[in-house]
Amino acid sequence: MSSSAVSIPMPSVPRRRRTPEEVLAAAPVTGAKRVLLAAPRGYCAGVDRAVIAVEKALEHYGPPVYVRKQIVHNVHVVTSLEEKGAIFVDETDEVPEGALVIFSAHGVSPAVVQSAEDRGLRTIDATCPLVTKVHREAVRFAKDDYDILLIGHDGHEEVEGTAGEAPDHIQIINGPHEVDKVTVRDPEKTIWLSQTTLSVDETMETVRMLKERFPTLQDPPSDDICYATTNRQVAIKKIAPQADLVIVVGSANSSNSVRLVEVALEYGAKASHRVDFANEVDESWFEGVATVGVTSGASVPEVLVQDVLRLLADYGYGAVEEIVTAEEDLLFSLPKELRATLKEAGDVTRALGGRGNRPTS
Repeated sequence: MSSSAVSIPMPSVPRRRRTPEEVLAAAPVTGAKRVLLAAPRGYCAGVDRAVIAVEKALEHYGPPVYVRKQIVHNVHVVTSLEEKGAIFVDETDEVPEGALVIFSAHGVSPAVVQSAEDRGLRTIDATCPLVTKVHREAVRFAKDDYDILLIGHDGHEEVEGTAGEAPDHIQIINGPHEVDKVTVRDPEKTIWLSQTTLSVDETMETVRMLKERFPTLQDPPSDDICYATTNRQVAIKKIAPQADLVIVVGSANSSNSVRLVEVALEYGAKASHRVDFANEVDESWFEGVATVGVTSGASVPEVLVQDVLRLLADYGYGAVEEIVTAEEDLLFSLPKELRATLKEAGDVTRALGGRGNRPTS
């Protein structure tokens, strides 16, 4: 089975798109038109691993394969997998007893694992290994009776999963505005952890304010914000001061995509917008714009970025310069439950998930 991206119908736009000539007439552009394309962008190793896991499960077990929540937060990816036979559910009680269910890249709490076991479900855990690392930290420090301050967005699937590892020890802090409400039993035995997809700057501001209140607050053993989130934010920080407009490709429920829009504005972009698809780009955004920055969230396939670049070329932004701020070569093994099946079947086509291995079109 080919793992190339599935072409799906794009949402219709209920208006006539203005021509490049009409846009230019509305607001002439000073200077040469160009695109600054962020690198790294798009798929990270954890997302790649999770998507491959669903594809391989469908290939070897056959549809339907159930997935709890969206495997990754991207409309195109989810729709493409649905077309192949994946069924996305909110909770395990929606999965027929004895069926196969895959846990998403964002992770699940022990209660969800127990629920699946109680229903006799076969499971594949596609939790990103970097999220699993945070889970293990939570378990470790709860066992040592620490108060754990989890910086993240309450209600986000990743935060729910991490908090579920030690609910009696974890407080969720949504940002700097909640620091004043935090109470701990013993400041000497308090540590902070974080959701992996947050704004680096906002997270560190929250930590700074927490340490003003609790000077002995301990840091996590290693960074919790994942390399991909950090790298994408660093890239857009470099582009933003030069950009009249930044376009971020990513879905509304993708925390790291939403953060990229915020970071672009914070670091000097005159305007920044998030889109799922190229046809959501409003050509009025191009009025008076010479330099367009383009990036994408960590759950976005490259084909969607290329669609945006083609649209930009139609409007005169054909000169593309890639701004490289890091090289990513991290690879993750597929979930152990799936590796055993692939080994038995002699399938060695995709044993790893990571940047550079996914098709671009």
